[in-house]
Amino acid sequence: MEVREIMKTQVETVKPTDTLQCAAARMKANNIGALAVLAGDWPVGIITDRDITVRATAKGLDPNTTPVREAMTAQVIYCFRDQPIAEVARLMGWYAVRRLLVVDGDKRLVGIVTLDDLATIPGEQQQAGEILEYVSPAAPERWIPTP
Repeated sequence: MEVREIMKTQVETVKPTDTLQCAAARMKANNIGALAVLAGDWPVGIITDRDITVRATAKGLDPNTTPVREAMTAQVIYCFRDQPIAEVARLMGWYAVRRLLVVDGDKRLVGIVTLDDLATIPGEQQQAGEILEYVSPAAPERWIPTP
């Protein structure tokens, strides 16, 4: 099974120059916790509700004037739409992330895949649960999938 079969193709996005307030409003309106940050068609980062809270609010940054690029995670962790689900699960575990941006061969954004998406696949719930255990700032070591 490939990522294209479970990914969401409707991905909410912001620009690096948009304000944190704009990003938070978009998250609230769409009941989501993350937005892809795009420069043109290419992902340059991801901004989560946690990024806004921990990186920006805790530093006292003004959400009305602070651009997304000041709080986003600039290391873009992605997968390709034709990658096998097992590889994507390993990537999520290794990088301790709950979601991955999905790109095409030109590295243009085409979707997003989340742990919730993995958990909907029959037989993958245990693996998604194991990854979730390690997707936290307190996780002591990288997740290695069980055979």
